Amino acid sequence: MSEIHTSLPTQPTGAAASFAASHSKPHPLKLYGAWFCPFVQRVWIVLAEKKTPHQYIEINPYHKSPDFLALNPRGLVPTLALGLGNEQKVLYESTVLCEYLDEAYPDDNPLLPRGDSPEAVYERGRCRLWMDHVSSRIVPGFYRLLQCKGEDKAEMEEARRGLLEALKMFVKEMGEGGPWFSGERFSLVDVMLAPWAKRLWLIDYYKEGGVGIPGKGERGEEEEVWERWERWLEAMERRGSVGDTWSEEGEYVKAYKRYADDTTQSEVGQATRKGMRLP
Repeated sequence: MSEIHTSLPTQPTGAAASFAASHSKPHPLKLYGAWFCPFVQRVWIVLAEKKTPHQYIEINPYHKSPDFLALNPRGLVPTLALGLGNEQKVLYESTVLCEYLDEAYPDDNPLLPRGDSPEAVYERGRCRLWMDHVSSRIVPGFYRLLQCKGEDKAEMEEARRGLLEALKMFVKEMGEGGPWFSGERFSLVDVMLAPWAKRLWLIDYYKEGGVGIPGKGERGEEEEVWERWERWLEAMERRGSVGDTWSEEGEYVKAYKRYADDTTQSEVGQATRKGMRLP
């Protein structure tokens, strides 16, 4: 039986518990999620940024109820149920949900550039390009390194290099100044990465050599790259929407042990093990 059934909280803890409780009343817009899931946190961050009224419903994705499977046959979180008129519509996949919420709930805090000018259309395309980089390069790199077995030093070094290179490519595309990817404006590009950046310390906790980001004075020609990364990371850590959707750190240590031991049976873990695209 998976560890999730017995040793992990069945509800968010810490700041995330307060945020979930404040969105527990019935509402036509429902987010089904699991507190430990970074894909869920992406959507939760967008809801927090836009102050969108909604109902949060915690589920156990390792023990899918028939009612939840009726909403999403794939049984994955996050899942968004939308009350549209007399019908209930369902969407899933975190990137799709984040873009949907930004478009469906327009406000003074757009997370993708607005407008039909050539510049705005280009910037939206560029944002989506680097959102995809996060999902296709950085996120798989995170799981690959976390799931590496300690006895295979060569595999671990290769995984570490892959993650560091993906991070450096991302940082080199950041706007000058900052602190965010696009400069002064927080965007969906930042949302895509924030949950995994927030969890990078778990690799340091579980794996010898950790993520491997060099310390100050040890970076050579990459000093500016890693300084820019640290500026982004510090801003991300201070962002209210990120902190509000974060549970107690000790619970993440428990939640990610099965990844570090490479015993997880999650679809993400299995895909990483097989070298496949993440679901």
